[in-house]
Amino acid sequence: MPKPTKGPRLGGGPAHERLLLANLAAALFTHKSITTTETKAKRVRPLAERLITFAKRGDLHARRRVLGVIGSKEVVHVLFTEIAPLVAEREGGYTRITKIGNRKGDNAPMAVIELVLEPVKPKAKSAKKAAKAAPAAEAPAEETPVEEAPVEEAAEAPVEADETAAAGAESQEEGAAAEAAAEDAVEEKSA
Repeated sequence: MPKPTKGPRLGGGPAHERLLLANLAAALFTHKSITTTETKAKRVRPLAERLITFAKRGDLHARRRVLGVIGSKEVVHVLFTEIAPLVAEREGGYTRITKIGNRKGDNAPMAVIELVLEPVKPKAKSAKKAAKAAPAAEAPAEETPVEEAPVEEAAEAPVEADETAAAGAESQEEGAAAEAAAEDAVEEKSA
């Protein structure tokens, strides 16, 4: 048996509260944004998100379950045909509650609850992953064969400076090959 929420109900009885929340959800789906009290906004959020999840499924049984809660075919049609495709890639968090201050008459805290219909942006790679990916992309470029003309010229010329430069180039090639091998080993472990 479901455990009722603690504290006073929004309407007066459980049936009135259920109808009140269903009407708030229907208004939210129709207008995409509604202004209500904070308490009502916090109470309608789980119901609205659950109904949107049903709409994302899109089958006949889900449509009938939503019709059992809302009762308006026009609102259910809007939910299934317009709202569900916009939030198809979102894994939750279909609504946003923004507090807007108190009502003038009775000083009740007010809030705007709205549907989050913006497309989902892919998460950016972290700095560590980006740093690891950048050297891996550069490693094949470094492994390209280096022209050996300076080495041959160094062997022919008796100048010692050219020989030390050629030896330095060879050590750089060996270092690049060792780094590439280490990166390949790390990638194989992670895969």
